[in-house]
Amino acid sequence: MSRADDDPEEVARAPRIPGPRRSADDHADLTSPFGGGYEEPEEPAACEPEPGPGPFGEREPGPESDPGSEPGPFDEPGLDPEPAPVPELPHRVLKSLLGAWALSACSAEETRAVEEHLTECAPCADEALRLRDAVGLLHADRELDLDPLLRSRVLENCLGRRPARIPVPAWATPYDAETARLDALLRDIGEAEWHAPVRLRWFEGERPVHRKTTVAGVIGHLLAVDGLVAAALGLDDPLGAVDELPPAARTEAYWQAAGRPATRAIREPWRDQTHTLIRTVSFAGRGVADFTVTYGDFALPLKDSLLERAFECWRHAEDIAQAVAYPYDPPSGSHLHGMIDLAARLLPAALADRRRTGLAGPPRELVTAGAPGRSVHLEIEGAGGGHWYIALDSPAALGSPDRAVAQVAMDGVEFCQLVAGQVPPQDAAAGQDGDREAIRDVLFAAASLSRM
Repeated sequence: MSRADDDPEEVARAPRIPGPRRSADDHADLTSPFGGGYEEPEEPAACEPEPGPGPFGEREPGPESDPGSEPGPFDEPGLDPEPAPVPELPHRVLKSLLGAWALSACSAEETRAVEEHLTECAPCADEALRLRDAVGLLHADRELDLDPLLRSRVLENCLGRRPARIPVPAWATPYDAETARLDALLRDIGEAEWHAPVRLRWFEGERPVHRKTTVAGVIGHLLAVDGLVAAALGLDDPLGAVDELPPAARTEAYWQAAGRPATRAIREPWRDQTHTLIRTVSFAGRGVADFTVTYGDFALPLKDSLLERAFECWRHAEDIAQAVAYPYDPPSGSHLHGMIDLAARLLPAALADRRRTGLAGPPRELVTAGAPGRSVHLEIEGAGGGHWYIALDSPAALGSPDRAVAQVAMDGVEFCQLVAGQVPPQDAAAGQDGDREAIRDVLFAAASLSRM
């Protein structure tokens, strides 16, 4: 209770605020007809007969008494002792107890005194509400996993406040992001998980193929193939002077040169290589984007090569995540769109290669280079989606909506799985309409872009 002689503060009446007590179910005796509360029964409990002597001459305890203690007036189940009177404390003491009350750290007597005081003192009632809300924030449940967009938001905020003196080129940011995400996954796995089995899958001709390795072996594969980009920039190649080998042969050569199964020690040289590549293209300026990177039987400009390496890093990161039972999200929408766009631009040439080996139908309408030709409308849905028109009869023809003979609709991530050779072409498209042969040729050409 607050009294005028305790504190000169103005006191006003306020509604009663329930304290942060436990639920009644936490401590009530549900078998009792009174529910374990503080209500008095309508009639006093009947007295039990005095216990008689036991079989060994001692006095047996009563049915509701505790041996070694005197029976009390509320020994029946469901009845609690009468609470002690509320102590009368000065206002300044009660005000100092509000923090402890909000944290449920007061004694029973202090809790009753504070709650009685809150029904009559408006300033303390307002303070108690604020403290209780603050305690609710302290105990809010949160997930342990970090938001996958946290890194990009932090970087965007930092660069907005203090832009980088030497920024990473926009065409290199997907590679920067995907290598950083994979490195974060590798930091979280244990020593034994580096030897977890991983099956690398891709598509050759008309059938899927696979190669067994380990988590560490996958990182060795990325290190070896990224060496092609490093060689194009004049940097050290982990395989030395064997840059003429295609990616699969480079990987096999690197695994054989290692001699024994790779361990987590492979992470550091791979991460150092990715940092060196990003730093080099950032300092090199605009002209470096058109450097040619040779992949054995084909070549790409550097800006497309780093986008392809970002795609490969993401797909193999998912292989690793599945092997160690770890969640892994797709790239951001803008980066995913760039990867899909690269695959769509490579499809006409891939289709022409399959036609030369007899794996695709013959051209039907040859046109001059740059002229609109028969096309398949590729509609990609979801994050990174869009519309592309794939020229069918010649890689030099121009895809055109006016010459579309078929349409294929599918999800962006599913399309990337098809391009990686991880989804059968005949099962990939969610929606198909038009020339069936043209649709089949485009889907199989997309799968043929995959490799180890």
